[in-house]
Amino acid sequence: MSLEQLKFHHLGIAVANMDVSLAFYQDVLGFVLDSEMFDDPIQKVRMSFLKQRGEEGFQIELIQPLNSTSPVNGYLSKGIGAYHICYEVAKIERALEELREKKCIVVSLPVPAVAFEKRKIAWCFTPTKHLIELVEVNE
Repeated sequence: MSLEQLKFHHLGIAVANMDVSLAFYQDVLGFVLDSEMFDDPIQKVRMSFLKQRGEEGFQIELIQPLNSTSPVNGYLSKGIGAYHICYEVAKIERALEELREKKCIVVSLPVPAVAFEKRKIAWCFTPTKHLIELVEVNE
């Protein structure tokens, strides 16, 4: 697996209020629900996926903190909404090795994710100060 094989999956957006945000993205920007709202206790967030109406491939994930210990609170307290970019990878451990070689900091080792039918996800912080989520594809 080479980093050139990263495939864009979604853009994660931190939100303080899921209901208000869902209404805005649907009514104003024309997105449609791609999943119902659900909680991920491991990530300490409530989330929902939306996609652009009539568009293939572009998906956003709205992410609301579940409680005061959610890592998303730090982003919201600084006024940051664009939270992360997610890429699909074939071999998550190999992708993490390559990202480490490129000076990325692994902030979360692979864990199963509620959002992706228990496929593994991991998180990295880039030297350019961006958060990347990796999700392992089903083989």
